[in-house]
Amino acid sequence: CQSGPVTHLTSPLMAGPVPISTVVFDMDGVITDTATVHRVAWKQLFDDYLRRRSEETGAEFVEFTETDYLAYVDGKRREDGVAAFLASRDIDPVPALVSELAEAKNDYFLTILDRDGVTAFDDTIDFIRALTDAGVHTALITASRNAVPVLGGAGLLDLFEVRVDGIVAAEMNLPGKPAPDVFVEAMRRVGGELGTTAIVEDAVSGVQAGAAGGFALTIGVNRVDAEHGELLAAGGADIVVSRLDELTVETTETAT
Repeated sequence: CQSGPVTHLTSPLMAGPVPISTVVFDMDGVITDTATVHRVAWKQLFDDYLRRRSEETGAEFVEFTETDYLAYVDGKRREDGVAAFLASRDIDPVPALVSELAEAKNDYFLTILDRDGVTAFDDTIDFIRALTDAGVHTALITASRNAVPVLGGAGLLDLFEVRVDGIVAAEMNLPGKPAPDVFVEAMRRVGGELGTTAIVEDAVSGVQAGAAGGFALTIGVNRVDAEHGELLAAGGADIVVSRLDELTVETTETAT
């Protein structure tokens, strides 16, 4: 008879404890407060573009809204977000225009990031450290190609065992969310299995990826409002929390 440690995630919001050996985290809005920076950068990009287009074509200027952000770009690769939003306004998302706007969005983002810096969410950092202390593997995914400057700016480059960012995803030709491929790749790189892997996401496209991938637990982090929490739950989150300290990491010895 042998025994070994088993780690579970528990919460009053959950039906019962879930055994976990790996947790894969999204970056923006979960680990760092860069989701706010992205919101500002996307709005500046599209409002500037739509104003220019209005002046050139006479089309009515209708600003880019928070509803547009959540529906078309949140959590997605830049190019996918640009194409989805343009299509929503009946603008042909030709490749040259998509590439131009995607590159411009990145410039906006980096400018704001350099000016305002990076803030990390303490509840997430404490949760990750509790997982690490319990021997749980941790990995990061992000659609962003700016993971290194973002994490470096927050002093968090060494926090994760592996990182599957927008650069890695492009090199491997992995589809973006809501496809689960980036999460699966991060899990694979730390030797995890679907049956004991949790993912942590703040975007609807991300929890949709968790549901599609069949992970043991999909955790939605709602730092926005009640409506967004409902969208996360409807999108496939098994549990929706406003802070990750609503979850507890418990390790027990189990006989086998």
